[in-house]
Amino acid sequence: MLESYVTPILMSYVNRYIKNLKPSDLQLSLWGGDVVLSKLELKLDVLEQELKLPFTFLSGHIHELRIHVPWTKLGSEPVVITINTMECILKLKDGIQDDHESCGSNSTNRSTTENTKSSIKPRRIQQAAPTDPDLPPGYVQSLIRRVVNNVNILINNLILKYVEDDIVLSVNITSAECYTVGELWDRAFMDISATDLVLRKVINFSDCTVCLDKRNASGKIEFYQDPLLYKCSFRTRLHFTYDNLNSKMPSVIKIHTLVESLKLSITDQQLPMFIRIMQLGIALYYGEIGSFKEGDIEDPTCHNKDMLGNITGSEDETRIDMQYPTQYKGQELHSQQDEEQPQGWVSWAWSFVPAIVSYDGGEEDFVGNDPASTTHQQKAQALKDPIVSIGFYCTKATVTFKLTEMQAESSYYSPQKVKSKEVLCWEQEGTTVEALMMGEPFFDCQIGFVGCRAMCLKGIMGVKDFEENMNRSETEACFFICGENLSTKGFTYLTNSLFDYRSPENNGTRAEFILDSTHHKETYTEIAGMQRFGAFYMDYLYTMENTSGKGSTNQQDFSSGKSEDLGTVQEKSTKSLVIGPLNFRLDSSAVHRILKMIVCALEHEYEPYSRLKSDIKDENETILNPEEVAFLEEYIPTRHTSVTLLKCTCTISMAEFNLLDHLLPVIMGEKNSSNFMNTTNFQSLRPLPSIRILVDKINVEHSVPMYAEQLVHVVSSLTQPSDNLLHYCYVHCYLKIFGFQAGLTSLDCSGSYCLPVPIIPSFSTALYGKLLKLPTYWTKRSQIAITEGIFELPNLTIQATRAQTLLLQAIYQSWSHLGNVSSSAVNEALINEVFLSIGVKSKNLLPTLEGSIQNVELKYCSTSLVKCASGTMGSIKICAKAPVDSGKEKLIPLLQGPSDTKDLHGTKWLNESRKPESLLAPDLMAFTIQVPQYIDYCHNSGAVLLCSIQGLAVNIDPILYTWLIYQPQKRTSRHMQQQPVVAIPLVMPVCRRKEDEVSIGSAPLAKQQSYQASEYASSPIKTKTVTESRPLSVPVKAMLNISESCRSPEERMKEFIGIVWNAVKRLTLQLEVQSCCVFIPNDSLPSPSTIISGDIPGTVRSWYHGQTSMPGTLVLCLPQIKIISAGHKYMEPLQEIPFVIPRLILEEGDAFPWTISLHHFSIYTLLGKQVTLCLVEPMGCTSTLAVTSQKLLATGPDTRHSFVVCLHVDLESLEIKCSNPQVQLFYELTDTMNKVWKKIQKRGNLNLSTTSPETMAGPVPTSPVRSSIGTAPPDTSTCSPSADIGTTTEGDSIQAGEDSPFSDSVTLEQTTSNIGGTSGRVSLWMQWVLPKVTVKLFAPDPENKGTEVCMVCELEDLSASIDVQDVYTKVKCKIESFNIDHYRSRKIEENR
Repeated sequence: MLESYVTPILMSYVNRYIKNLKPSDLQLSLWGGDVVLSKLELKLDVLEQELKLPFTFLSGHIHELRIHVPWTKLGSEPVVITINTMECILKLKDGIQDDHESCGSNSTNRSTTENTKSSIKPRRIQQAAPTDPDLPPGYVQSLIRRVVNNVNILINNLILKYVEDDIVLSVNITSAECYTVGELWDRAFMDISATDLVLRKVINFSDCTVCLDKRNASGKIEFYQDPLLYKCSFRTRLHFTYDNLNSKMPSVIKIHTLVESLKLSITDQQLPMFIRIMQLGIALYYGEIGSFKEGDIEDPTCHNKDMLGNITGSEDETRIDMQYPTQYKGQELHSQQDEEQPQGWVSWAWSFVPAIVSYDGGEEDFVGNDPASTTHQQKAQALKDPIVSIGFYCTKATVTFKLTEMQAESSYYSPQKVKSKEVLCWEQEGTTVEALMMGEPFFDCQIGFVGCRAMCLKGIMGVKDFEENMNRSETEACFFICGENLSTKGFTYLTNSLFDYRSPENNGTRAEFILDSTHHKETYTEIAGMQRFGAFYMDYLYTMENTSGKGSTNQQDFSSGKSEDLGTVQEKSTKSLVIGPLNFRLDSSAVHRILKMIVCALEHEYEPYSRLKSDIKDENETILNPEEVAFLEEYIPTRHTSVTLLKCTCTISMAEFNLLDHLLPVIMGEKNSSNFMNTTNFQSLRPLPSIRILVDKINVEHSVPMYAEQLVHVVSSLTQPSDNLLHYCYVHCYLKIFGFQAGLTSLDCSGSYCLPVPIIPSFSTALYGKLLKLPTYWTKRSQIAITEGIFELPNLTIQATRAQTLLLQAIYQSWSHLGNVSSSAVNEALINEVFLSIGVKSKNLLPTLEGSIQNVELKYCSTSLVKCASGTMGSIKICAKAPVDSGKEKLIPLLQGPSDTKDLHGTKWLNESRKPESLLAPDLMAFTIQVPQYIDYCHNSGAVLLCSIQGLAVNIDPILYTWLIYQPQKRTSRHMQQQPVVAIPLVMPVCRRKEDEVSIGSAPLAKQQSYQASEYASSPIKTKTVTESRPLSVPVKAMLNISESCRSPEERMKEFIGIVWNAVKRLTLQLEVQSCCVFIPNDSLPSPSTIISGDIPGTVRSWYHGQTSMPGTLVLCLPQIKIISAGHKYMEPLQEIPFVIPRLILEEGDAFPWTISLHHFSIYTLLGKQVTLCLVEPMGCTSTLAVTSQKLLATGPDTRHSFVVCLHVDLESLEIKCSNPQVQLFYELTDTMNKVWKKIQKRGNLNLSTTSPETMAGPVPTSPVRSSIGTAPPDTSTCSPSADIGTTTEGDSIQAGEDSPFSDSVTLEQTTSNIGGTSGRVSLWMQWVLPKVTVKLFAPDPENKGTEVCMVCELEDLSASIDVQDVYTKVKCKIESFNIDHYRSRKIEENR
């Protein structure tokens, strides 16, 4: 009787999951052919044990269950199981977040595991049994197999709900049907045969709807949101290949799902809940909650955890590394590794494979079991794992982000309704997710899509920028494009899937799979992936190989206890991500929508599912013998990730509207200022200036040890670990950027961009960093670097005209001036000047400044005791390119470094041959700095600064003034002329805040509008100031608070000096600065073509000799500077970090006295016809600076210091010469600088970013001098101008000591009343010694032509000292002799 065999199979499944069934009634109904069961309750505990997930079922019932068995046509018609309305409600188990925090104990896991085993193990044993004497005869067994293979399952109205906190997630599937199909995937009654060992099935899902709503405290949903997914249908094809008719498990399993159209919708209220659901999936995926405890041993999850693209790696892994368990003696190796033990999501999913594909698994209640054969059967089954291929394919996916708002009905008592408005849309074509696995030794996942784009929709925050009546093109709405169109690419994303008619399965052949890592990497390269997809491709590969040649090692082999066999297992994990050519446009519409999404995502915070473990070092150190250490070094498994971006284009447009002051405070963690926005009309700005950034390639590589905690635990216990072992204890990250370039472009009315104007030519750079894993394990190794970084920049060039920099400044201000909209009105002449039309010549030939730096290398390192950095900069050059009428450009060098300036303090170099700059010249700057982690820690040595700077040559050419004073002629704009009313209402919703709307009445509001209208054509800064005005009650209070909290300059200087003292009191200083030579001509000095480009001294020398019309030039040679602290011996400025200096400074002030030497300071002029007149002969000085400090008794809450500052300066003889041509040159240079300064002030262009320090000074002698620190002491004329600085400095120097730049100023009489008292005390003593001062004044004799008069003034043995104490200030000056002589000479050409 067939009934005796078929009925138990069906009854076993029904009785397993349904409560209160009488087997006798069910059996009688089945024999009749039809069974109808209504209102059935599910066995929730059985479902929880079967799923083994950390969920509990709140309810589960089936409205109606129908089973149809065609007994008369059992061999030709399928058994049909129909379920009408099945509903289940789930939630997280109570206390689940408390359970996962105590991951160290496995008792809960094991008890749960035993319960699971007791209910499931008999079924698994029966499935695994290859033979059983109680099985029916062969014919009946074949018939039963046909029946089971052709069972049709139909579920109508499947409802699943998940509740957590205020989240209600519901999934409703109208119809789901599973049936067997034939070769053409049509419904058929099929069975496997000797000639065709293939079984095909199809699962069709109709009208799948997913809803995500928020419930209140009482559990009710007040407002229903739009569904996440609405009536989506998809189909799944299953393909099983068997080795023979008697196979219990298929050898190849393929499960592929295709969705034609996937339309997701997320509102602002759903976004935080959606992120929470994603976090739940990730937590389940990593085994952080539920039964997947960290203490369990798991091989497959160690690689599958990487599938989500976790670049940083998982730091909370405490699994045992199967490669070398003998090394990790402190860890417990579980001997029980049955397949039922919960280990992770892959093992969980893998455990269902037999239940899905096996037909005789439900006979355990009726067939005897043999527990003794369990181990043998499991190993026999595991010897050949099936190949499983899982795929998900989506033709077109759309994700729409919506903003919701409440709308009340006309009636007062009517309920509120939620209205949503689309603001952002993401479209993706040709999506593929494929996973290929064979047991645990091999796993591969590939993800890719053909193309994607992001678009702006409707309006945002009251600005109707993309409403339907705006008639804006789709090109303007699209701000992100990546990859290709599916229409041009074809259906390559379906290659080798069950939906590809060219696949082997659809052509009657058996598919071949690549299961070797080497062959896999050779086949699935980045190029091959991009050829298939085009936009995005990810390939994740995990392999576990047995290098002993015994074949694949399965997990069951690890529990055998033979540790000598375990070392042959090598695990490899690699991820490769490639992103194809992409175009990203950041305009106001896109930026505000993206930031609005971020704000919505941050509006609700949930408790995290898992908390990071604190790095607590295990006191049980592991001691290894040399053989184990050598064995450990042979192979250490790591995870390697590579991300590559190809042809990236980013366009940053000027802000057409700026409402960031409503978004940035929320993102930065502050409270939102206002949620109310007025609806505003929007008018696009054309032409729209933009910055375009192009990058050829960006490559990021990341590697992390696979078992970090165990590895660090072992290596940190070694006395002298090798460099190789230390290398694997770090997380390594490499960033390489190739072909980075930037330029200015403009979007015209037609929606196309003009050709970019280059600002930054193409360059490449690289960055490397590494981070020590679990630094708490290395507390006894203070020399081990915790973090380390290296930056390399071979070459960087920036070039721009003044018009281009003004346009860049306007783009920056449009984003930085929050609430300011009128800044988008750009000068029309400025845009026309920057973006010249093809074939149109500019009336104004603007010079271009070009600056470049080369060979920059920086290194950073930090240990538990110190932070240190070192670096070099090869060279720096700045030049001006001035166009001429002939169409060529003349090159004018402005800055050159390094430059050989050791002989430039005199004039002999002008008459000698000058060697060109060598390619092997030293780096312009080399430095090393080391700072203790804790400055106040007494056992730490002080900071160390070693620095060397080579010579610099500077040319302050008049072309620089031309570049600075440029201003566009017209002040009107097309944008302002076309729609002068649009920008006015835009300012109101931007600048008004919520508190203003409450406090401002109608009259102040009207007044504010009138201000905006009257100031409409003013500058952006002024408009911003006016529109940000507040009602009287607000600004008065704000001004009072500002005035109360405002500190005087004296207090700020005290704080600054205190910071300086803390920095230098233990500082070992070694500073070398070569001479900087500044040339100030009164006319341009273009570089001749015969001179090496950018050589300023060579250019001056060439003009001096070869040009009869050389312009007058003032040459200022700044001194060489050497500063060295006490007791320090010279060291190379570039050291390997971290390093140790010979003399440690432990006490405050031990670094003093400092020895400061300045040499070769001179000033001279170069006039036409090779005339050289000296102004200040070369001179120098040697000074000593000493500072001591001691703490005073605290008279207040702050402890004050008492300082004693001593400065002694020995000056060399000073000789000054001056003549009429020099005075005339001074006047011309001063007059030019004053005119430039007045033009800049007049046109409102005074800001530090565009004004050079040279043009900020008044008199000519002080202008170049003040551009460099350290030139004030030797020049006696600087004592008076610097008195103002000294007055402020010395009066404020109570809190801390003096530094050398402030020590040279001594006029402290006006502020001595502030010294002492509760602020501390300062004792200051300074002394200058000058052997001789000579001043020579030359002038032609007005009475006698051809003669010259000279007045000589000589002062000898000058000395001055200043003593400042709490109660007095004493000044001493001494001059031994003073002479004035008068001469007349007949030979003007005589050498002076």
